[in-house]
Parts: sequence; structure tokens; C-alpha cells
Amino acid sequence: MPRQNSDACRQAIQRQQALSRWDNEGGAGAGPPAGHATDKEQISTPDMSNADLVALRVRVIALENLLIAMLATASDQQRELAREMAGYISPRPGFTHHPLTLHAAAHMIDLIERSSRFR
Repeated sequence: MPRQNSDACRQAIQRQQALSRWDNEGGAGAGPPAGHATDKEQISTPDMSNADLVALRVRVIALENLLIAMLATASDQQRELAREMAGYISPRPGFTHHPLTLHAAAHMIDLIERSSRFR
């Protein structure tokens, strides 16, 4: 039993460390990456064409369906962890509620619930 508690504690610490990096652009470490442009020195990126946007949308739909399939076979503990992750991207107390963040958290919960139909 002590080993299980140790493993759970280690996993919780690793999860918290990974989630804390989300505040810095999706898991990046603190500060700008070495060899990358800073805020003062912007890299121009071409606008996405309609074809690019359609291809991106198709890929997102495919990934969502793969995720639903994986969640359908996940353990209850893994599904609960996924629900917990949605809570981490919800606005923290005292911070402004951003519509995209709220929508992302709700969408995560929706994916988990949709996977229940295939269990």
C-alpha cells in the first residue's frame, strides 16, 4: 500500500508540474525558448487559406473521434482524470472568464460524456 501512495503522489506531482506549464503557452517552459523570436521580434506567418482551415477542421474532427474511442475503453479512474483536467483549464478564482477557455473546458466534458455511449 505505501508503494501505491508513493506512486499516486509522484503522479500527482508530475501532473501538477505539467499543468503549471500550460500557463506559458501550452506546456512550454518559462521564458522564450532559446533561438526563438521574442515579443519584440515577430516572425510573419502567412494567413491560412480556406483549404487550410478545412483541412485543420477535418483533422480536429478525426482527433476528437479517436479520443472518444479511447475514452470509451478507458478505466473510470482515467475518465475521472480527464474530467479533472477540464477543471484545470477553467478560469481560476479572481481571473477573468474567457469565453474560449470556458468553451474548451465544456467541450472536454462533452467528449467524455459522448464516449459513455460506446462503453
